[in-house]
Amino acid sequence: MSDPGAASRNAGLAERVLAGLRGEGATLAVAESLTGGLLAATLVDVPGASAAFRGSVTAYATEVKASVLGVDEGLLAVHGPVHPVVARQMADGVRRLLGATYGLATTGVAGPEPQDGRPVGTVHVALAGPAGTRAVSPLLSGGRATIRLNTVTVALELLLERAANA
Repeated sequence: MSDPGAASRNAGLAERVLAGLRGEGATLAVAESLTGGLLAATLVDVPGASAAFRGSVTAYATEVKASVLGVDEGLLAVHGPVHPVVARQMADGVRRLLGATYGLATTGVAGPEPQDGRPVGTVHVALAGPAGTRAVSPLLSGGRATIRLNTVTVALELLLERAANA
């Protein structure tokens, strides 16, 4: 069972993110792996999201990360899909692909089992924008649904933090 307050917290964060983007005339595109579309769904639940949200790519399969988002195949072969540089390349790729000011990406292990030697809760979130690309790598706990919801929180907070530091 997931945190009952997480969805409502994320809705508020999404409203703030989109209002900030609209205020600066910026746009956002997202690339998702472990969140499987949850980040995009959270954003489009906000009325008027289309003023700033360009779209998303759910790149769940490793080969889609390479073929659609342009993640380096050698990087994927050596490190697998759960790596901070993969998240960074996903964010850069979706930003370029969808012509957005910012690209936001999620990758990690939601469980229930470890993946490629990485424990459940390993998460990498990246933000690409005009000032460069940055990744954060929190280790989250809880069940699959909780990890996915909390990854959305981390992603939205990363974008809000960028606005606060701009």
